[in-house]
Amino acid sequence: MERKRVIAVGSYPDWDSEAMSRDYALATIARLADLASLDPALRNEAVAVAYKSGASFGAAEMDLLPNLGLISNFGVGYDAINIEAARDRGIRVTNTPDVLNDDVADTALAMMLAHCRCIPAGDRFVREGRWPGGDFPLNRKFSGGRAGIMGLGRIGRSIADRLVAFGMEIHYHARSAKDVPAGWTFHATPEGLAAEVDWLVVALVGGAATQDYISAEVIACMPQDAVLVNISRGSTVDEAALLDALEAGRIGAALDVFRNEPDIDPRFLTLPNVILQPHQGSGTVETRRAMGELQRANIAAYLRGEPLLTPVT
Repeated sequence: MERKRVIAVGSYPDWDSEAMSRDYALATIARLADLASLDPALRNEAVAVAYKSGASFGAAEMDLLPNLGLISNFGVGYDAINIEAARDRGIRVTNTPDVLNDDVADTALAMMLAHCRCIPAGDRFVREGRWPGGDFPLNRKFSGGRAGIMGLGRIGRSIADRLVAFGMEIHYHARSAKDVPAGWTFHATPEGLAAEVDWLVVALVGGAATQDYISAEVIACMPQDAVLVNISRGSTVDEAALLDALEAGRIGAALDVFRNEPDIDPRFLTLPNVILQPHQGSGTVETRRAMGELQRANIAAYLRGEPLLTPVT
């Protein structure tokens, strides 16, 4: 049986690329910008794209693939893909939700604990031989605080459930009130949530609707010494306003995502009140394998004419 042509965009580990090569006539490109340089005959053959990139996948790129029927995205966030352009061309889009909830939620809590207990500074304190010269400065208690979840979707709910175990008071903002445990407090506006919590955890989807959702006004509402935690998308936060507040020492931050990754604003690099991570929320072997398996399962379902497992609607 003739194998269908699939184009993989991005850097895939061997366990993904080898599995795709077994099942499909695979062409791999490192960047979406390389698509135009592929042989036109090969592009005409492509019926599916395995997409693992943050570059904007828009109408112009789709038109280079006249027989494309599916874009299978590696990741829960699909804001890089122009969904309307895909829909206009009859192209289906899938993502990989749920399989990464635990790791992203774990990363959020790890950053929060690292921030309040000064874990990176404590590590340096020991390694640099400063401990014999005196005790490490006291830091901040984690348990029993007030946590605000900005966006109570799958990942936001996983974070909130973990924080309950730390005796946290849970507040949240979403488009509407959710079916949540008794005692969780809904806030109708992002400003209202920000004003009432010690930890403001951003778990929003990316895209135009949430661009700068954590605005300068929202940041201004945060109490003195509150901490903004972002494990969603860099686009969700007004980064200039955040940097101004951080440089003023008014709040802290724990960030796994930024604008212009990986070339982040150098102002972040000298700030002592920020935990910085290289967008590694779902970065475990187990979860990345599961994400790849779900991406390939969506491709297989599409090529067999079966319902997609996790369609973007």
